[in-house]
Amino acid sequence: MTEIKVRYGTPDDVHKFMDLSFLCIEENGLLAPSTRKLLGEVWGSLNLNHGLIGVIEGESGMLEAGILLRIDTMPYSDENILAERAIFVHPDFRSAKGGRASRLCEFAKKAADTLEMPLLIGILSSNRAAGKVRLYERHFGPASGGYWLYRGKTGMKQNAAE
Repeated sequence: MTEIKVRYGTPDDVHKFMDLSFLCIEENGLLAPSTRKLLGEVWGSLNLNHGLIGVIEGESGMLEAGILLRIDTMPYSDENILAERAIFVHPDFRSAKGGRASRLCEFAKKAADTLEMPLLIGILSSNRAAGKVRLYERHFGPASGGYWLYRGKTGMKQNAAE
């Protein structure tokens, strides 16, 4: 088995990463997606403009997993933080060996260390949330809060089809 490595996404990855992003939205999305808005976040990050993307590319060239990180500020501060917008492992690779989600978490930590800024990362999904919490606690320590969702449900596309 080839070692699983996370590499920086480049502009050449735009179409594959957008495909992966729409899978993520279909599974975890709260609201209807805007292709224009998503592309702006993705394209900026692939060009290292206020963000970055980490991808795991398989031998076939398919993106098996990815993480979208943006440099942002909190509403009350001018200081930058590294904010995770999405971390996603393609369903075909979740049970495969290699720990893709763990590799993406380590990539995010290394990016925050390199940029010398706090990393804001969380889970906004009802799907397999307990396992994700355990994964994040192993990598990042105890949680610093939680999310509650009133008048909404994650996975809206998936649930609408059921």
